[in-house]
Amino acid sequence: MATAVTAEAPPSAAAVPAEGWRTEAVRDTARRAAYLSPVLAVIALLLAPGGGGAEDGTGGTGSLADAASGLLVLVCLVRVLRERARPLTRTAAVVLGLPVLGICLAAITSHDPGASLPGVARYAQVFVLVPAAVFLTVRDRRDATVVAWALVVLALLQGAVGVAQYLTGTGASYRGEDVRAVGTFGPSDVMGMATVVSYGLVVAVGLALGGRPGRARTAALVCAGLLFLPLVVSFSRGAWIATVLACALQLVLAGVRRAARAALTAGALAVVLVGGLGIGSELVEERAASITRVTAAPDRSVTDRYTMWAAAAEMWRAEPFTGVGLKGFPAHRDAHASLALSSGSDTAGAGAEFRRQPLLSPHNMYLLVLSEQGLFGLLALTGSWLALLTGALLRHRAGAAGALVATGLLSWQLIDFFYADIGGPSTVLMSVVFGLAARWSLPGVRRA
Repeated sequence: MATAVTAEAPPSAAAVPAEGWRTEAVRDTARRAAYLSPVLAVIALLLAPGGGGAEDGTGGTGSLADAASGLLVLVCLVRVLRERARPLTRTAAVVLGLPVLGICLAAITSHDPGASLPGVARYAQVFVLVPAAVFLTVRDRRDATVVAWALVVLALLQGAVGVAQYLTGTGASYRGEDVRAVGTFGPSDVMGMATVVSYGLVVAVGLALGGRPGRARTAALVCAGLLFLPLVVSFSRGAWIATVLACALQLVLAGVRRAARAALTAGALAVVLVGGLGIGSELVEERAASITRVTAAPDRSVTDRYTMWAAAAEMWRAEPFTGVGLKGFPAHRDAHASLALSSGSDTAGAGAEFRRQPLLSPHNMYLLVLSEQGLFGLLALTGSWLALLTGALLRHRAGAAGALVATGLLSWQLIDFFYADIGGPSTVLMSVVFGLAARWSLPGVRRA
């Protein structure tokens, strides 16, 4: 008589599969972190104190993060060669490579081509090579989310240093007090921490609005709230304006009702922090009021800024199509600026001695490009940026995850460019942001 053979009982569906899923999730996260390590290294090295880097808009590089960005480009190139496949779609190649046209033409037609070579390298690094390397390294939505959260973590750490500087009076000098939060960037790059915190806040808002209800969404909302205070005590008017408008756009795209609720929450948070707790209330009120005082008794920084804007416009009128050449603004500034321009701005505090920092750029990216690269260069750069923003809006309309983050980052940067230009250690982070936004805005990468 044959012996009956009984099948072995299947493993518990509630225990083993769940354990295996967790193990595989950990392994997947580790693999992604290893693959993304060149990008994450650029972000992490922005925590290094000081940073060095260029002081003017088209100067050379010198920070650890800049060196890491060069390594990122090299690693990406090796990976592309190993895959032996065309890595970019035609649309992505055109959009990411468009700035090269203006850069090369401005260098060729420059009054001093030799002096323009560092500017060629800087613009190619910031607007072409690093964004393309990030675009190629970030393979899918999960990779993009990892990089986005890395930006938030960087913003939280820099913001924590900045708040400590404000509370202990060890920040950069502002109105005779060492209270301006600058993070680890120092007084020579007062916009560094404000830029990093703004990126983190915009990313957190985008993740919260675009994600499903759960722990990640709650964490993003908490991070956005925590980043509000360091942004306030950075006393950066341009960062305030760009952040408010970028987040407002994200909220409107996410839904009118949600936008109204978020506006009420943000207003209540501002009242509690600034009004109720008195955190920087007098200085913040004075700084905010100065935004509207552009003609009636403007401060020294506003006068200098408008004088440099006028000088940039005069350079463009002299060379309307190709500009005066990359890195040409400092050399031509005095010939076109009025006597209202001061010799420089004062920097002190945050562990640094008093020094006079020369004004070597107009602090307006559009006017800097217009003066140095002419109308052709401006159209090439802005055409690339607007194509990315249009792609992000279309992807959002199609319901793509992460499109709100890309829209917020791009809109913030394009607005901030009215008050700032490239220069300093935080510039390389802008390159990472452009690449991350491009990954969410453009068609996918061709893989072998």
